[in-house]
This record gives sequence, structure tokens and C-alpha cells, in this order.
Amino acid sequence: MVDNHDLERRAMELFRSGDAERARQLQEHFLEEIMASGEDLCSCPGDCEYHGRCVECVMIHRGHADHLPHCFRAMVNERIQGLSALTEHSHGCRLGD
Repeated sequence: MVDNHDLERRAMELFRSGDAERARQLQEHFLEEIMASGEDLCSCPGDCEYHGRCVECVMIHRGHADHLPHCFRAMVNERIQGLSALTEHSHGCRLGD
């Protein structure tokens, strides 16, 4: 599975702590592991000619700037939920307050 992968999470921790060399090594290991898996990593439920062709798919979505590729939605929604928790989704907050 690609999303929220342990190797990439550790790589990001290393980047943040200043160890870019070790972080890049982990990223390379992550990519090798993912590519060698032979799995269909595309999470898009649609039947599209770009299924599994991530770079092309992302370029198309960036080009039309209308909506996110399916594979980015969970990550973005999670981030938005965290932000909205600061306001509308705060505990004890009710409509009309």
C-alpha cells in the first residue's frame, strides 16, 4: 500500500530533523519496494485509460484544475477535517452559537 507508508513517514521525519541524505535513501527504498510489489496501486474506481499512470493522470488534473485525482482525496480530506476541527467541528459548538 502506498498511502501513509511507514518508510515514507520515517523519511519525512528525517527530512524535518535535517538528515536529508538518510531521508532520500529511505525514499528510494520505498519506491523500489512499491514498484517491485507488482500491485495495481491506482485507487481510482473509474475505468480510465490513465489508470495506474500516475504522472500523466496528475498532469491532466493539474492542467484542468477542476478536481483532485482520486488518489489525493483521502489525504486532502483528512487535512481539511483537521482544519475544520478548529472551527465548525469543535466539541460543544452548535449551529446558532
